[in-house]
Amino acid sequence: MSSEKVSLKLDWCSHEAAKYACEHWHYSKCMPVGKTVKIGVWENKKYIGCIIYSRGANNNIGKPYGLLQTECVELTRVALNKHITPVSRMLSISLKMLKKQSKGVRLIVSYADMQQGHSGGIYQATNWIYTGESKLDALIVNGKQVHRKTIYSQYGFNSIEKLKSIGLDVEWAKGMPKYKYLMPLDKEMAKQIESLRKPYPKKTRGGSVTVAQPAIQQERGGSIPTSPHNRTRGFTNE
Repeated sequence: MSSEKVSLKLDWCSHEAAKYACEHWHYSKCMPVGKTVKIGVWENKKYIGCIIYSRGANNNIGKPYGLLQTECVELTRVALNKHITPVSRMLSISLKMLKKQSKGVRLIVSYADMQQGHSGGIYQATNWIYTGESKLDALIVNGKQVHRKTIYSQYGFNSIEKLKSIGLDVEWAKGMPKYKYLMPLDKEMAKQIESLRKPYPKKTRGGSVTVAQPAIQQERGGSIPTSPHNRTRGFTNE
């Protein structure tokens, strides 16, 4: 890591800035669906990306933990350009911001995508609770893999039978599962889910050691929005 002195700032950012980061610096190339909290990241006063927490289209995300949808959210994007600061530090700061701003949230869920070569190193570095592998919850719709939450957001349902009934070519996606991580935001929730903790995964299924980094893309095309500080607070669709 460089010994260069770096000024780091995290602050709420605009939908436009978050969308730019996702489309240019995240492997998904898109914003998550549903209501989101968008936290921008700046190094040496330069906008380098964002961290996004979402409520999404899954009304049952908190159900396994006895929580309402408003009490449990998902970390859905860590979309960053080249940077010097460890991602774990950025993530830790963003969690403190979310906890202070969204006081009703008690638990964060996130996933490390095996298909992208991730094992969840940034979660391990910030002491998230690893609970095991989660099945791939996606469909192939007209030849393209789409998460079922995205399909539900678009059509209001995501069953294969109903999708076929409206003329879509649909089948279950085949692929590797994801590693599931939890971050409690209060002592009671931490105590409740501690029994779910499993040893951290260290390698991908292919046997190679996984480096603790999110998907980072080279900057290409377009320009960074001029007003990333046109910020929004709380869970919004914009």
